[in-house]
Amino acid sequence: MPIKETIGTVTSNKMDKTIIVAVKKKIAHKKYYKIVTRTKKYYAHDEYNKCHTGDIVKIQETKPISKNKRWILLDKVNK
Repeated sequence: MPIKETIGTVTSNKMDKTIIVAVKKKIAHKKYYKIVTRTKKYYAHDEYNKCHTGDIVKIQETKPISKNKRWILLDKVNK
């Protein structure tokens, strides 16, 4: 199975070595077919506390690190 990777925006970095990343996904409504935006939050492991709120980052799925953390930070995306 391929390793999942996604890009999102850091919404919180208040925890030690943990960031919360909001990933926005555009989908079509099942009945009306209007494009709607869905947001999902992921807890990601940030080993060196180098991310700040508003940064665009790339995260990768991994084995469970804690109760909620199943993603790790790969790198910052420059835009």
